[in-house]
Amino acid sequence: MITTALTFDELSTLMKQAAGVTVDARDLEKAPDAPFTTLGLDSLGLLGIVGELENRYSVALPTDAERCKTPGEFVGLVNNALRTGV
Repeated sequence: MITTALTFDELSTLMKQAAGVTVDARDLEKAPDAPFTTLGLDSLGLLGIVGELENRYSVALPTDAERCKTPGEFVGLVNNALRTGV
């Protein structure tokens, strides 16, 4: 079981690295329910982030991780998976 949690800061960094989308982490925190599409992140970019996190933490994320529509939903799902290992 992993004790690390995904933060909005880390998600912001991953969005830049994996998808070339620059978003300030504070903006993600202020509006966690803003759709990824309005932030410039598409499903392919999110898939790249999912793959990076799976490699980083050696945990398979749920298949619906790549279908998350908002940063808040994604962070919650990833952190739940990291806590439970599922």
